[in-house]
Amino acid sequence: MSSRLATGGRRIDRSKRLSFSFNGTKLTGFEGDTLASALLANGQDLVGRSFKYHRPRGIVAAGAEEPNALVALGQGDRMEPNQRATITELFDGLSARSQNHWPSLQFDIGAINARLSRFLPAGFYYKTFMQPRAAWKHLFEPVIRKSAGLGPAPTQGDPDRYEYFYAHTDVLVAGGGIAGLAAARAAAEAGARVLLVEQDSRFGGRSATDGVVIDGTDAEAWVAEQVAALSAMPNVDLRLRTMAAGVYDHGYVTLYERAGDRDPGAAPVRHRLWRVRAGRTVTATGAIERPISFAGNDRPGVMLASAVRDYIDLYAVSPGDRTVVVTATDDGYRTALAVRDAGLDVPAVLDTRPDPKGPLVDAVRARGIRVEAGRGIAKVRGTRRVTGVDICAQAGEGAVIEHVPCECVAMAGGWSPVVHLWSHCGGKLLWDETAHHFRPDPDRPPTGADGQGFAVTAGTASGPMDTGAALADAVEAGHRAAKALGHDKGAPRIPQADGTADGPPAAVWMMPHGAGPELRGKAFLDFQNDVKVSDVQLAAQEGYQSVEHTKRYTTLGMATDQGKLSNINGLAILSDSLGAPIPEVGTTTFRPPYTPISLGAVAGEARGSLFKPVRRTPIHDWHADAGAVWEPVGDWRRPYCYPKDEESHRDAVNREITATRSGVGLLDASTLGKIIVSGPDAAAFLDLTYTNMMSSLKVGRCRYGLMCTENGFLFDDGVVVRLSEDSFLCHTTSGGSDRVHAWMEEWLQTEWWDLKVWTSNVTEQFGQIAIVGPKARSVLERLGGMDLSAEALPFMAMAEGTLGGIGVRIFRISFSGELSYEIAVPAGRARALWDMLLAEGAADGITPYGTEALHVMRAEKGYIMIGDETDGTVIPQDLNLGWAVSKKKSDFIGKRAMERSALTDPDRKQLVGLETEDPALVLPDGAHAVSGQTNRFGQQETLGHVTSTYWSPTLNRSIAMALVSGGSRRMGETLDFSLEDGRIAKARVVDPVFLDKDGERQNV
Repeated sequence: MSSRLATGGRRIDRSKRLSFSFNGTKLTGFEGDTLASALLANGQDLVGRSFKYHRPRGIVAAGAEEPNALVALGQGDRMEPNQRATITELFDGLSARSQNHWPSLQFDIGAINARLSRFLPAGFYYKTFMQPRAAWKHLFEPVIRKSAGLGPAPTQGDPDRYEYFYAHTDVLVAGGGIAGLAAARAAAEAGARVLLVEQDSRFGGRSATDGVVIDGTDAEAWVAEQVAALSAMPNVDLRLRTMAAGVYDHGYVTLYERAGDRDPGAAPVRHRLWRVRAGRTVTATGAIERPISFAGNDRPGVMLASAVRDYIDLYAVSPGDRTVVVTATDDGYRTALAVRDAGLDVPAVLDTRPDPKGPLVDAVRARGIRVEAGRGIAKVRGTRRVTGVDICAQAGEGAVIEHVPCECVAMAGGWSPVVHLWSHCGGKLLWDETAHHFRPDPDRPPTGADGQGFAVTAGTASGPMDTGAALADAVEAGHRAAKALGHDKGAPRIPQADGTADGPPAAVWMMPHGAGPELRGKAFLDFQNDVKVSDVQLAAQEGYQSVEHTKRYTTLGMATDQGKLSNINGLAILSDSLGAPIPEVGTTTFRPPYTPISLGAVAGEARGSLFKPVRRTPIHDWHADAGAVWEPVGDWRRPYCYPKDEESHRDAVNREITATRSGVGLLDASTLGKIIVSGPDAAAFLDLTYTNMMSSLKVGRCRYGLMCTENGFLFDDGVVVRLSEDSFLCHTTSGGSDRVHAWMEEWLQTEWWDLKVWTSNVTEQFGQIAIVGPKARSVLERLGGMDLSAEALPFMAMAEGTLGGIGVRIFRISFSGELSYEIAVPAGRARALWDMLLAEGAADGITPYGTEALHVMRAEKGYIMIGDETDGTVIPQDLNLGWAVSKKKSDFIGKRAMERSALTDPDRKQLVGLETEDPALVLPDGAHAVSGQTNRFGQQETLGHVTSTYWSPTLNRSIAMALVSGGSRRMGETLDFSLEDGRIAKARVVDPVFLDKDGERQNV
């Protein structure tokens, strides 16, 4: 069993003992331990059970690639499932529990699945749960749902705080090993702003463990020197415990910072999600050692060779008294030397190569360690722990030559560059036939909008496994990234590394090479999901030739480690089974995040009262003080009306309408969406997104526009203003700004990515105030500063200037049918302008009005409201807006859909006005017009429904708008509307424009 060594452990502080628990058992560790190292030090080799077969699982790695050691961390409201023990820093009071077993880790009923493995091969679920059909609902689905998942889902609210952090930098370096440090320093010395992030708690990576010597000093001292130098630079920011999670378009990178995991409950922030814009990204993410697939390679005690020496060197943990090293590379010999240096026994080094040579091989032999060339492991002995291995010829079929007792097997199958971040945003890969791994193709990098590569790799992430070559590559990468941004102060110095060059590795994907069905059925590729060599071969046999299809059929690489250890071996097995070269088979898709991140970090502050914050205009406080009745409009709160004294809401609305129509009214329209669309192709882009022509709009003029979905259905409208030749301001509905902005970005990024267009949602940067009514111009003219006459500022025009000393942009547009000016002002000055208008308009009886008065006045004019007159099935022509659909443009979103026969049917529902026979009767919203006939279900057939209905104080009667089948042909008809109490109300179909059809009021 594993244990703590008496000496050593460069990361632990033996003077600081920590107490923690695992499955309720009290254990101790030291400051600097990870949970994994502390468990091994306490002899806890069994840490969990696999997903499918519930086989015993032990720690196999020492980093983020760990597939087995997943625990439920914490208790109660701070419990987090599926936390990797290998990257969890030990702290006093830590509580962890193993997962995926019942009733206990030692005795798990689910282990019966292993006995039934021959009946549960890859893809069995696709064939098993088909018949009988009734069993799916009552048997199969309940069992599958109960079996799904590894750790328990939290049941209590999370008390910790999470947040977003936004940053801009010239060069982002992901990875703080020696390559990342070298790249960061090269970029910083060139003059670039540099952000260096490292997911571990220390910089330096594996360099100290591997005995690297740089510039004549040991790696640990060199790393300390680089960190000190970088920390002293004002243009450098260093961040530990911060992982680069994903790389996206336009230099956008997400980082995941575990800020408070070492002190849960006391830290102000538990996790932080960084959103970074970087001019260039350097991925110095290193490489991951590959396991070797042999029978029983999943037993606790079988570990990566690099992990064995990590636990020995960094944490003074013995993985076992006797360690057999099985290797296809020279690197395995480093582990043999590390084990022997710790005073432990290495019964044998099994090298799959027929004639291993080199300094490391000679050093191992000189220490008296037995080296067996051309040998492999036929089978690992033991159940819950390795007890020994059966040695065989690698070229054979698995005939046992010798049995060697041991407690640990260190497997070294070669190294694969971590290409995930490079691949997230389109970087392509090359297959290296010498090193037997995929590496980034420098000629096919991720490219940005400027056509230039915005990401480079550095160090072993680029492919070279030699320290000297990796450092040279890293320095060049950092300097190149800075130079691309205009920072260059001469060629940087390249650190010189001393070390032993490794010989070429062997390509070993399965052990032994000719293993039979029995051995292949116990040789694991994906440790967490129990995917075996035989499963991949079966997938190929059953016709799954695509690596993506094989992944889904076998679940290879679909575990929480996302195939970091299994994918290369798995695709090599698939390649061999298909008789195709590995590059032809290819890789599965690398997707962010690189390792799982907490849902809390994704949500950030969006929880509780901040889950969906209420948006308030800059004038909100004035409305509240004036006694406004609030109405939710999307995320906003807008005044519905302003009742005075004992006034009812209806009376208040009538007063506000009458005052506005006869004098002057004031409306806070700040909630209107405001999106700036700019760039050389802005006009062409808007021609594609709006149904009518926007490119012909003159600078300083406004145009009402409609937006439709691909299906031709109307989903937003608003006034577009041309600010300059290549800049437009697009107004949207109050609830539509975010949706429309995201919609624009989606089309720009997925369909019209070649257009040079930039969009910015500035809704909350500006207040907007509408001053409306026949006296509006006189009030504004008294403020002074601009000529607002009909000649200087005609209807549907825009002017910029100052009003009362405040810089404004005025639009001569109207949603009420009255003379109207909408004044845009920086949000910070909106309240001042509002107060100024109230004071100046007091003599004219200026009256603030709310949303209900707004709605009544627009209905009196027959103006539509998105969400009232539209329901996701309405096209512009249904609303008498065919004039706003261009017949000149060759294309726009929804154009082809509008030509479908169902959308040109003359019997489609069309917008009409309604006047009830009883002028005092206000029809209910949504009331249906009934034909008097019944359908085959005995229900009354309907002709349409009411979309908007109000009492109009201007007309002294009720008015309504409705969508009615063939509405344009029904003018003058009287329709029956069914009321809730069973009565029938009669209403005459009229023009939906009830007031001032010629627009004389708004054009004065």
